[in-house]
Amino acid sequence: MGFVDLASDAGLSVLESWLLTRSYIVDYEPSQADVATYKAIKDQPKAERYPNVFRWYRHITSYTPEFSSLPGDPSKPYSAYGPEKSEVTLNSKDAPAAEEEEDDDDNLFGSDESEDEDAKKQKEANLAAYRKKKEGKVKPAAKSMVTLDVKPWDDETDMVALEKTLRSIEMDGLTWGSGKLVPLAFGIKKLQVNFVVEDEKVSIDELQAQIEEDEEHVQSTDVAAMMKL
Repeated sequence: MGFVDLASDAGLSVLESWLLTRSYIVDYEPSQADVATYKAIKDQPKAERYPNVFRWYRHITSYTPEFSSLPGDPSKPYSAYGPEKSEVTLNSKDAPAAEEEEDDDDNLFGSDESEDEDAKKQKEANLAAYRKKKEGKVKPAAKSMVTLDVKPWDDETDMVALEKTLRSIEMDGLTWGSGKLVPLAFGIKKLQVNFVVEDEKVSIDELQAQIEEDEEHVQSTDVAAMMKL
């Protein structure tokens, strides 16, 4: 179904939930999906009410001059992205009366004072199976998206060789993303590269040290940005 009516509080609430575990609308870098969604929001969201949307909105704002060059299909509307199902109701008078949400696990399988002994035993078995399944769920690994600036010695440094050596580095929990050359001064360009790491497996300091071992090409590295996913 995708996002619906991002000018409303209901629509922003869906977007807030979507960005709870994401840095961008799709994938690990800004794209036309972010541009379309960004343009569908009339005003900057309030940080105290929509902290994740606010963080994302401020970040995408910094890419405004690059909107036309970001990857993706610019013809797609914002409603083409987001959750497959949405509970947003555009017209409140058509919304069914909200039912009180029950959080007690004992109510998951209903409650009937007249149920017989066999039904009670089945209910307890179902509840035990549910709790066992709930306990067995594996918590997803904490990840971070990092933007790293890699500076060469001078304007004669072979930047193609520099990037090739950098991307040859392999670590469990490391995924390389996009990269681009950014002008510095006097004809010198730095390599700005994105990557995603699993926090428990990859040390950013150790990765930087390994990159800087390429002394023929690399002068230094700096973390330009880091965001928890």
